[in-house]
Amino acid sequence: MRLGARVEPGDHPHIDADLSARVLYRDSQMIVIDKPAGLPVHGGPSAKDSIESMLGAVRFGLAASPVPAHRLDHDTSGCLILARNDRARRKLGRLFSSGRIEKVYWAVVVGVPPEATGRIELPLRKVTRKEGWRMVTDPAGQPATTDYKLLGRHDNCSWLELRPQTGRTHQIRVHCAALGCPVVGDPVYGAQPMSASLHLCARVVTIPFYDDRPAVTVVAPPPPHMLGALRACGFAGA
Repeated sequence: MRLGARVEPGDHPHIDADLSARVLYRDSQMIVIDKPAGLPVHGGPSAKDSIESMLGAVRFGLAASPVPAHRLDHDTSGCLILARNDRARRKLGRLFSSGRIEKVYWAVVVGVPPEATGRIELPLRKVTRKEGWRMVTDPAGQPATTDYKLLGRHDNCSWLELRPQTGRTHQIRVHCAALGCPVVGDPVYGAQPMSASLHLCARVVTIPFYDDRPAVTVVAPPPPHMLGALRACGFAGA
């Protein structure tokens, strides 16, 4: 199976000018963009570029830039929701806290899950050591639940649909590893170092933002570095 090369932050030198082209949905209260892999949502000492630093490109006439309503891992691509004002930010925060925003991820993983569908219920806890931090499964940790479905497979890789019912840090990555199927390209929870980037995409978000309208559903395309593996597993889309 052909896997995409690793995506590095330097692979996005012109993303500021093109961020508006990554808008998947926009209205007066919120925007959903297709976050590229290899770019963090928030800046920091080790991150020269971030989505947060580039949001001036998606003001669309407003005085203030939108703000991220949640976060995706540095190497995860796909649907990222932005709030266009304080009211929207607060409401989206409540929707996330109450679990009303539905999130669907696609992943290509190493191995095949024991069942075609299932639920992973493993509490998670953050552990910090000299070499850094990571999330671990721990009965005393915070409850974490992920539903999965096998969509296709090829050789020793599988294409999974994952629906997290809780929003813990690195939840999908840790749960897949605990299932015996670490996400391809995962440098922290994978079984071995890999040259490919993380094969994890926030594929769909469904947002029940408006009381008098249907929920907003937004679909992100798989990132280029995942397409080869997805097609090998049976994905027929572009």
